[in-house]
Amino acid sequence: MTRGISARAASFTESVIREMTRRCVELHGEDAVNFAQGFPDFHAPPELIDAAARAMRDGFNQYATTWGSPFLRAAIADKYTPLFGRDIDPDQEITVTCGSTEAMMAAMLGLVDPGDEVVIFSPFYENYGPDCVLSGAVPHYVTLHEPDFRIDADELRAAFNERTRAIVVNTPNNPTGKVYTRAELQLIAELCQEHDAVAITDEIYEHLVYDGEHVRIATLPGMADRTVTISGISKTYSLTGWRVGWLIAPARLTAGLRKVHDFLTVGAAHPLQVAAAAALQLPPAYYDTLLAEYAARREALVDGLLALGFGCQPPAGAYYVMADITGFDFADDVAFANYMIEELGVATVPGSSFFNDPRDGAGRLRFSYPKRLETIERGLQRMQPLRERAPARSVDAPYSGSVNTRA
Repeated sequence: MTRGISARAASFTESVIREMTRRCVELHGEDAVNFAQGFPDFHAPPELIDAAARAMRDGFNQYATTWGSPFLRAAIADKYTPLFGRDIDPDQEITVTCGSTEAMMAAMLGLVDPGDEVVIFSPFYENYGPDCVLSGAVPHYVTLHEPDFRIDADELRAAFNERTRAIVVNTPNNPTGKVYTRAELQLIAELCQEHDAVAITDEIYEHLVYDGEHVRIATLPGMADRTVTISGISKTYSLTGWRVGWLIAPARLTAGLRKVHDFLTVGAAHPLQVAAAAALQLPPAYYDTLLAEYAARREALVDGLLALGFGCQPPAGAYYVMADITGFDFADDVAFANYMIEELGVATVPGSSFFNDPRDGAGRLRFSYPKRLETIERGLQRMQPLRERAPARSVDAPYSGSVNTRA
């Protein structure tokens, strides 16, 4: 009998997010409304497209230095040095990757040995579980408690032990929109130092904070030498297809990250790295406008979902809404998501795909809103038939939220 796929590959599913997108497009083509996958349906800043074309014309079409174009590493160092409150060495502490997805995989493979435990908060971005499987790590899940997805300090302390090597922190958070508080991050920092663990922090939504503040765990006392910070250009600059991300870590950890990165991908596309350096040099006004535009999208989607009978809270950060579907007459989140695709031409993501125990998310759908306001309105109009199947909820007034002037 011919052997099939590996036991490792058989232990997890394909991406549910991308599956929902693909199915909706297969059924409805360009008429599909995609609230499933977090990519914009609007254009990136034109000056960045021009920068990419210029980089190609100027000859940046062969391999860059494996750990990143010197132009981009210098731009990353310039941006994060004041944010971290210390000098970031572009030659020893920065590694450019094929998006933040590769960055997380490189961090797992470069820092975690098979059998080591990695603490992951649930709900979580769907890649983190397979990242553990592929690296041989053992995930130890800790629940974020609704309605505000808070950390139970005792539960988190109990998750750390002599086998704990790392904790994954995603703030602002996908799928919940949670922005971790300074007190929560200080607790995590204390536990990392007590157990000699590393914080791997996914901060890809760092510029999308509507409520609260974005605290970088690498800046907390004792954490500069044991934090790997991940970010990239996908979300902030509406360039998800460019696949340019980065890792910032102390030199002793960067050595391992770079070895793994080298053999995973060799490097991200050279001309796009050069253009990404231009993105990091955009003026502060760019980020103010970005946040204001996403705040308007957030308000439009939350108001529309509440009017349709969903339960939801405006997210504090990122660009996702975890909507409560309990009371609608569907068996579970998967049945609801399938109905939305097949009958309404609207793609969402079943909440169960973000929880280690799928039952915990069976009453949720995730909506993504990096879309034009007219797209959000079109999707909400498509969903009007849900009114007939909606539970009775008390909604005193539409949500109209305030927003930080800077994230």
